[in-house]
Amino acid sequence: MRRVLAFLLTLCLSNLSLLEAGSAPFAARSVAQDEDYSYEQFSPEQLDNLLAPIALYPDPLLSQVLVAATFVDDVDEAARWIRANGPNGIDDQPWDISVKAVAHYPTVIYMMADKIDWTTSLGQAYVNQSTDVMTSVQRLRHMARNVGNLVSMPQQQVLVEDDYISIVPYEPAYIYVPVYDPYVCYYRRPAWGLAITFGVGFVIGAWLNRDCDWHHHRVYYHGWEGRGWIGRSRPRVHITNVYVNNRYDNVVVNRNIIHRNVNVSNIDRYRSVHRDVNYKNIQNNNQRLNRRNNVRVDVRPGRPPVNNKIINRNIDTGNPRLDEHRGREGARGPDRTPRPPQQQPPARPVPTAPTRPVPTPPAARPTPAPRPAPHIYGTREGNYDPRASSQRGQSSRQEMKKPSPAPRPAPQPRVQSKPAPQPRGGERRKP
Repeated sequence: MRRVLAFLLTLCLSNLSLLEAGSAPFAARSVAQDEDYSYEQFSPEQLDNLLAPIALYPDPLLSQVLVAATFVDDVDEAARWIRANGPNGIDDQPWDISVKAVAHYPTVIYMMADKIDWTTSLGQAYVNQSTDVMTSVQRLRHMARNVGNLVSMPQQQVLVEDDYISIVPYEPAYIYVPVYDPYVCYYRRPAWGLAITFGVGFVIGAWLNRDCDWHHHRVYYHGWEGRGWIGRSRPRVHITNVYVNNRYDNVVVNRNIIHRNVNVSNIDRYRSVHRDVNYKNIQNNNQRLNRRNNVRVDVRPGRPPVNNKIINRNIDTGNPRLDEHRGREGARGPDRTPRPPQQQPPARPVPTAPTRPVPTPPAARPTPAPRPAPHIYGTREGNYDPRASSQRGQSSRQEMKKPSPAPRPAPQPRVQSKPAPQPRGGERRKP
C-alpha cells in the first residue's frame, strides 16, 4: 500500500512540474497578446487639433456632442432622418439621448455625419481620455481668449472661475452655434470683422439636459436643476420625461467605439493648431484591430482595410483600381480628358479564289443613302418645338371651352303619293 501511495505521489509531482513548465509560454503569449492589442492614446497636440472646431461651442451643446460622438451609427441615422423629415419625430427615435439632443441642431449633426472619421476619433478620445479631452478644451479656450477673440457677446456669455472658462447661452430662450476659423481664431485677431460669428438662434429645449463640470473634468446630467443659465432658461423649457428622467443620472458612453477603424487620411487634415502632427498611432490602432479580427492589412497610407473575411478572400482589396472612380462624377469625371481610341490590329487579308473579271458598267449607279434607324415617335422626333406644342395645347383647350352647338332638328319623312293613272288610247272612261 505504501508503495502505491508513493508511486501516485511521484506521478502527481511530475505532472505538476510539467504544468508549471508549460504555463510559462502560455503566460508569455497572453502578455504578448495584450501588448499587441494595447490602445494607442492621443497626444495633447492631436487632441488640440481634433477639438479645435468645437472647443468654443457653448457648454450645454459641447457636452452633448462629446457623448454623441461615441454613437457614430446613431449620428449617421439621425442626419439621414433630419434631411428627409426635418425635426419632426426626433423624440420617438431609438437613438441615444445625446444624439437626439444634437439632432435638434441640424448644422451640428450634419457636420458630425459628414466627417464620420473625425467623429469616430473624437468619440474614441473621449472614451479613453475624457480628462485629457476636457483639458484640451480649456487650453484652446485660453488661447482664443488671450488673443482677444473669446469675449462675451449678445449671443453667449464667457465666464472665468478658478482659471476655468465656461461658455453659456446669454439669452434664456435661444442658443447660438458659433462659426469660426480655427486657423485664425486661436492665434490672432482677424484683419477685419470678428473672429467668431453666429447664425440664427436655435431654441433651448429640454434636450439640453447635460453640462460640463470643468472642476471634475466630466460631463454631468443636471436634470434642469441649477443656477446660472439653467435657472434663466428653466421657465421657458417644456419638461418631458423623454429627456428628464432618473435613468439619465449616469452619463453612458459607447465604449465599443474603440473597435472601429478610422481612415487616417481624413483626420490628418486637422492641423489648425499644431501643424507638425501626424496620426500614425491611429494607424497602429487599425492594424491592432485587424490582427485581432484576422483581417488582411493594406500598409499603404490612406487605404483602410476592409473588415470582412469573405471580401478579403474573394476580392483583392489592395488593388488601386478600386479607387479609380471613387468620389467622381460620371464615368471619368468632367475634368478628365477623354481616353484615346484604342488602336485595332490590322485585319489579315482573307485569301479568295480567282474569279473572272467583271465588266465595268458604262455608268455606275450612285450609292443609296443609308436608311435611318426606325424611330418610336416618328422620324421628326428630334425637331421638337416647345412653342408650337404649347400653342397647339392652348388652341385645344380653347376649343374645349366653346359651348357645344345646338342640335339640329330631325328631318321630316317624305310622303310619296302615287299619281293618278292617265287614260290610254282606245280606253273608255266609266261614266
